[in-house]
Order: sequence, then C-alpha cells, then structure tokens
Amino acid sequence: MHTPLCGHATGHPREYAAEAVRKGLQEIGFSEHNPMPAKFDDWRMDWVDFTEYLRLVEEARAEFPQLPIRLGLECDFIPGKEGWIRELATKAHFDYFIGAVHYITPDWDVDNPLKLARWKDQPVEEVWTKYFNAVTQAAQSGLFDFLAHPDLVKKFGHRPKGDLRPYYKDTLDAIEAAGIAMEVSTAGLRKEVMEIYPSKTFIEEAFRRKIPILISSDAHAPAEVGYEFDRAVALVQEVGYRELSSFRGRKRVSVPLG
Repeated sequence: MHTPLCGHATGHPREYAAEAVRKGLQEIGFSEHNPMPAKFDDWRMDWVDFTEYLRLVEEARAEFPQLPIRLGLECDFIPGKEGWIRELATKAHFDYFIGAVHYITPDWDVDNPLKLARWKDQPVEEVWTKYFNAVTQAAQSGLFDFLAHPDLVKKFGHRPKGDLRPYYKDTLDAIEAAGIAMEVSTAGLRKEVMEIYPSKTFIEEAFRRKIPILISSDAHAPAEVGYEFDRAVALVQEVGYRELSSFRGRKRVSVPLG
C-alpha cells in the first residue's frame, strides 16, 4: 500500500487502516516506492519525505493499535544502485523490502502509460526477455524479502504468442534458489490486462517449486485496500497453496490460508 508521498496515491494511512479494519483484514503493510539519493522520476517518494513517511505510518499505528501495521518499501531493482538499497535498509526498523522491476532500460519504466509508444520500437518477445532477466537479477541480489507483481510487463496486454513458461523459468528458479517469496497482487485486475499478477501458469510453476506467496492489493487509495482478495485466495487455493507469508522484522512467518 502506498501514500500520497509517491505523487500518485491518495489518502492518509489512517484511512487505509480504517478500511482494512472494516474489511476484516488481520494485518496491513505500507510499502512506499523507495526514495533515491537524487530526483529519479516523478512517481516515487523523495528522500526529503522519508521521515514524513515513517511519521505517517506511526500515526496510523497509534490510531489503530488493534491492527498490526507493517513497514516496508517497494524498492526498484536497478543495476548499480544496490548499495543504496542496502543503505536504505539501515534507516528504519523495516518489516520487509519488496523487490520490483519497472525499468528495463534506464529511460523506460515499462508500465508507464506515458511511454506506451515505446512498445512499437522492438518486438514484444525482446521486451519480455529484458524484463524477466531484470526480475531474475532482482531475485539473485539478496536485497529483498519478496518480489512484487512478477509479470508486470503484461500490464497493457502485450504478450508473446504461445507458451510463456520459458520466459518465467529462470526467474522462478532464481526465486526458489534465493529462498524468498513472491507477491500475488490483485492490482492487475484494475489495469488494462484485467488479470492478477502473476498469471495462473506462473503461480502453478511457483507452487511446483514450493515458493512461498503473499497476497496484496498494491492499494493507492483507501478503497483499494483488500481489493478482490476473494478472487486471489480462490486462485491460489485452486493451484494448491494452503499458506501465506507475513513479514515481521524482515523475517518470514507462515500463516494458514483461510
């Protein structure tokens, strides 16, 4: 879940917490887009706002003591910036760091609707290969507790034809080898692709490798908290999952599903 500090979300954390209580969620976690040392793009928290982020989360915790509220960051994996992610991890008592890939080149955040024209510049197969190569590197980096929206590259509906498992394989192998978890996010149901991140096939391959999962909404507004969780639960149960993951002090805890 995000906050207005990223520039594209609305609502105070207390409003997200209130919605979580209303919907009967057992815990929530905030995961603002990680700041960079200098201005990087226009859809993440600025470093000067980092202390304010911590304060807002603490306000929500104080107002909803009955609801566990975890603290995290959604951190972009960008080669060459690994040291900054390690430094950020020392700046607060985090419960989790999420690894995310948005950029497949230094100037193309592949999910950015303002850059849709870039999809015409190269074959979709090449874009998918670059994306999953980056996600594989993120898994191998040792920086993260779980990975966000593992097949975000499908956001606008661009997909190679045929069996997509070859694109997934190295990424899933890397997640398994790293011993980290992956997110099943309902945010894709709100996007052009109208599909949970990642696909059912991806989740099936993860289950076969015994990769732990957690369910999230990637909420950018209070009303999106817990968005379509029933559909996500039904999907992962159909695949075979019986446990979810929670994170406390950057340690994973298994929680029975349902």
